[in-house]
Amino acid sequence: MVTSETRIPLLSKSRFIAGLQCGLRLWHECYNPDLASQISGAQQAIFDTGHEVGELATRLYPGGIIITEDHLHHEEGVQTTLRAMEDNGVPAIYEAAFTGDGVRIRVDILERLDHGKWNLIEVKSSTSIKDVYIQDAAIQYHVLERSGVNIDRAFLMHVNNQYVYDGNKLDLKNLFKLSDLTDRVIGIQDEISGMIDEFDSMLRQPDPPDVQPSRHCMNPYECEFWGYCTREMPEHWVMELTGITQKRLNELMAMNLRDIRDIPDDFHLSALQRRVRESVINNKEYVAAELRAGLEGIEYPLHFLDFETLGPAIPRYEGTRPYQAIPFQWSDHILYPDGRLEHREYLCDEDKDPGEEFINSLVRSLGTRGSTFIYTGYENMVIQALAERMPRFSEMLVHIPDRFKDLCALIKKYYYHPGFHGSFSLKSVLPALVPDMSYQELAIKEGDQASVEYLRMINPATTPEEKTMIRKELLTYCGYDTLAMVRIREELLKRRI
Repeated sequence: MVTSETRIPLLSKSRFIAGLQCGLRLWHECYNPDLASQISGAQQAIFDTGHEVGELATRLYPGGIIITEDHLHHEEGVQTTLRAMEDNGVPAIYEAAFTGDGVRIRVDILERLDHGKWNLIEVKSSTSIKDVYIQDAAIQYHVLERSGVNIDRAFLMHVNNQYVYDGNKLDLKNLFKLSDLTDRVIGIQDEISGMIDEFDSMLRQPDPPDVQPSRHCMNPYECEFWGYCTREMPEHWVMELTGITQKRLNELMAMNLRDIRDIPDDFHLSALQRRVRESVINNKEYVAAELRAGLEGIEYPLHFLDFETLGPAIPRYEGTRPYQAIPFQWSDHILYPDGRLEHREYLCDEDKDPGEEFINSLVRSLGTRGSTFIYTGYENMVIQALAERMPRFSEMLVHIPDRFKDLCALIKKYYYHPGFHGSFSLKSVLPALVPDMSYQELAIKEGDQASVEYLRMINPATTPEEKTMIRKELLTYCGYDTLAMVRIREELLKRRI
């Protein structure tokens, strides 16, 4: 609770964006930051990518200086920024610090022009322009104007995902796109002023705003207070209804319904959502007659296949684009007609394009016979992308997807378990069907984490001991995915209508 003695916190650019997403998120950031969940390895990797892209972008404006004072010393940073602006020999300022209208900001790049004018350049690791980026640039423009800075243009610098790296030197002018946002930024200045006043008023209230968690908690960013705000939701919360729209969620909220089991019979739901509801209400699995046929319409030996990929914002290897999926690991569990199970695997140990080794080893493992179970269509997309990027191998790759059977698609179409909680991801399906297997026991628990650890493994600064440990953990994780598919299929074959 805010009292008359409570010091109203200043807004920052990040707090302003948080407030646009959700007033309660802004409130917690200001008054209850300890309620936030820990940053995951995948989230930290996103932050690290942003820093890497931002640092690279400054090279397009050589000779500039960086404002090094951190957020705890913001006002000192403001003074350093003003001194740099007074020095006509400084062509650009990175992380320029300003305070205006009660809002603190840092400008990624402030480019000096003639006649005392400046360009505002906001750098993002994204490949496209999003509404939130316009709002981001707009709050900076607002503060700069209040600070007396004469801004000529406001730009967004973002990654060009059509740029193809030649393997020699990064072409920064083609790696980045510069989009002029000036008109759109100026066009929402009244809205920005109004939101600052609204946030200031909200933060002066004695109690936090009453906001119910919903889809806005994940858009445009995943809210760090999600775990706290949803801690008292029922076991089968209506948000778990697969594919439910915000309109339907609003209708349920208006009826004060949170539990799937309380949804009335006449409420409009899709066929899949109705299946979820009935399964939860009856605490019973849904099994369609077609499930068994989908699992048994196969040719031995059965392959259970999984890939791990990395998609760096800054391309590492010749012929690759930003964020292009580069497969570096595969796992193949092979089930023979007599029940024998064999495991084969591949992991690239070096910082090189794994493509050729990946393809040759995979083709040898899969051979020319046997149905191949995958989980979702990701492996299919990776195979197609490899064939396009490395056309000399296209003949080897083109027929592999013909043997694919998507286990996730079969489950989603013909089966449901109340323990899925609305998700058909492997991490949700496995514990419901195979309770003795759990990803929580593994050092690497998800694909994004595997990508982060792989980059750490091939980093020259990583010690040999760490490399050995990471390699073992990567092999364990990818192998677990394919073994999980073997066990899930076994369990599903036991189900009867």
